[in-house]
Amino acid sequence: MPELPEVETIKNAVEKFACNARILSAQVRQPRLRELVPADFAERINGTRITGLTRIAKYMIINLNNGLSIIWHFGMSGKIKTEALMPKTLDKHDHIIITTDKGIIIYNDTRRFGLVTLCESEKLRQHRCFARIGLDPWDENLTADYLLNKFKNRKTAVKTALLDQEIICGIGNIYASEILYKARILPQRKAESVTAEEATEIISYTREILSDSIKAGGSTIHDYKRPDGDIGYFQQKHCVYNKTGQRCPDCKCNIQKSGGIQKDIQGGRSTFYCPVLQK
Repeated sequence: MPELPEVETIKNAVEKFACNARILSAQVRQPRLRELVPADFAERINGTRITGLTRIAKYMIINLNNGLSIIWHFGMSGKIKTEALMPKTLDKHDHIIITTDKGIIIYNDTRRFGLVTLCESEKLRQHRCFARIGLDPWDENLTADYLLNKFKNRKTAVKTALLDQEIICGIGNIYASEILYKARILPQRKAESVTAEEATEIISYTREILSDSIKAGGSTIHDYKRPDGDIGYFQQKHCVYNKTGQRCPDCKCNIQKSGGIQKDIQGGRSTFYCPVLQK
């Protein structure tokens, strides 16, 4: 699933490609995604102008000049493709086609777990998709005190707490492992054990790692691609994710004794960590 850096990268690319473009037509070839695309989706966006794009958590928002916004979530396998001209043939899984006076925006989703819907722009924050989301990683209200209060009396693992979108929105499985590695915190530790100093480091490394990933175009682990078809490159800078048995970048341990980077399963998701540096 695209995480915050991947969604931000997609949003930035679509904004560069189509901001201020007029939508000439829209076609919903397959409305059955995670939930049905509104039956009047094409009718309500035809003829409008794209005034800007934003991101909320892991959702891309396309704002239109008629007071509506398109809410777009990419699910497990959804991706956006941008083309100068309409392709001669469309892929089986090209479900939504938006033709603008600047080019074509295509939504492709093999597994159809994505979501595309409409909302009045002024009521975005009240939409059910965002009713219970936590703070954005760059929100000024995300402080050590805030995080400690949220982690207080939580017996769940700190990795699980980091993935709780009601605390901080946008952090996914890849980046939670990387953040905890940089903060030298074992992912299995209880959230309530995090100290004020560690909370400060979690926030700092969250912002640093997510920013670096955005600059690198995100992480391509499976099939994620940017709208222009290029891949992301931040996976080349991963310290622990998907590196079981390897030595982490900051270790000088005897890998024969330490076993290198370890893999654990938490909540059905793979977690990677260094048993030497993380405590």
